[in-house]
Amino acid sequence: MVCLKQNRRFELEGARAGLAAYKMNWKDLSSAPEKGTFVANAIDVPKGATSLQVLSVAGAFPMILVRRPDRFFAYVNACPHQYLPLDYRGPQILSAAGDQLMCTSHGAMYDLETGVGTSGHGLGSSLDSVPLELTDDGRILIG
Repeated sequence: MVCLKQNRRFELEGARAGLAAYKMNWKDLSSAPEKGTFVANAIDVPKGATSLQVLSVAGAFPMILVRRPDRFFAYVNACPHQYLPLDYRGPQILSAAGDQLMCTSHGAMYDLETGVGTSGHGLGSSLDSVPLELTDDGRILIG
């Protein structure tokens, strides 16, 4: 009996270790849009970070769109800490310095350009980036 419990404990610990190592990809979400799906017109995107829903045949995809002077970035709008939207408790997800995204639920901070956790519950994790494509006519698409 002790051996069975001990083996079961090792199986559970191994499963937890494997789960901790797994990072969900944005394409794993049931509402993930296909490559080429329209996100926004670049001219309409304000500086900083914007929370939006990308609509496609797959459904409404929660996304954070970041505009920098020379480029755009996108992340799934889900904090890796508890998978709540970054703007769950309010719309202010950009840090005062403008260089980090902040989860309004627990204060986790993420680098604006890489999505890598920089403090709080964000340490050791990162936001799930979504590839983008900017067309010659100024449309932002899923890349």
